[in-house]
Amino acid sequence: MSLKSAGPQISVVVPVYKAENSLDELYTRLKTSLEKTSPDFEILLVEDCGGDRSWQIIERLAAADPRVRGIQLSRNFGQHYGITAGLDACLGQWVVVMDCDLQDRPEEIPRLYAKAQEGYDIVLALRGKRNDPLMKRAASWMFYKTFSYLADFEYSGDSGNFRIISRKVVDNLCQMREQLRFFGALVHWLGFSTTGIEVEHAARFEGKSTYTFSKLWDLAMETILAYSDKPLRLAVKLGFTMALLSFFYGAYLLGATLIHGAEVPGWTSLMVSLFFIGGVIISIQGVVGIYIGKTFDETKKRPLYIVGRTTN
Repeated sequence: MSLKSAGPQISVVVPVYKAENSLDELYTRLKTSLEKTSPDFEILLVEDCGGDRSWQIIERLAAADPRVRGIQLSRNFGQHYGITAGLDACLGQWVVVMDCDLQDRPEEIPRLYAKAQEGYDIVLALRGKRNDPLMKRAASWMFYKTFSYLADFEYSGDSGNFRIISRKVVDNLCQMREQLRFFGALVHWLGFSTTGIEVEHAARFEGKSTYTFSKLWDLAMETILAYSDKPLRLAVKLGFTMALLSFFYGAYLLGATLIHGAEVPGWTSLMVSLFFIGGVIISIQGVVGIYIGKTFDETKKRPLYIVGRTTN
């Protein structure tokens, strides 16, 4: 029997970043909720080098409770790489992934687990009403709409990262080692039986989100490049459209000159057209270059993350 097949019933994977003020509350509430669900559980706290006292607190919690396991990455790799590290290390037959800011309420875990026992491999925690500032909700809405359009599959932002997945899903997920990581889309791509339940989305326990609009935009662009070649196909369509419009406009000018003797527009229209077409060409080449750069990154086969320290 493998170690993972003999592991606890439930693992909870939590990527931790700048959470020194919420970790004690998170642990207390997780412990209470998990003991109601199954006494056989583990909590994996993956600290992503936020520069605060989070790791010292994780070490203290792990020393007091052997069911708490800590992983500290060697540097800041990002939330989705932290989730990957936790999934690689977890041993549970069922795995809950959630954020550390307590907007994902630990009290919802028993409901997620109970729903999974009805025969689902993936149960999403759907946020009926997000408890976020208007600008963050707007930025997230724009991100998921843009992603769904360019990635060519419908992905709703109602669930975030909070969900429970079976060991079968985890094992298959851990085989996917591409450099560009987006946990929710990776799980969606696997295609196992999925359902969702509506949960309460709480306010942040303290502080504010580290996901700024620019970070969401960068995540959107990288994720789209990882999951779709649609930007390249759109660039080809744009090129053909411009060529077709240019052909018809040129035919119109030629006809107007031959039939009516009309003057062909001069310097201004020519320069505007040249700059416009040149800008489009450079943009398209830039898109192609980004894809080539990401392909180059994949060929390096570097590890997705590096573990600096562990506890328990």
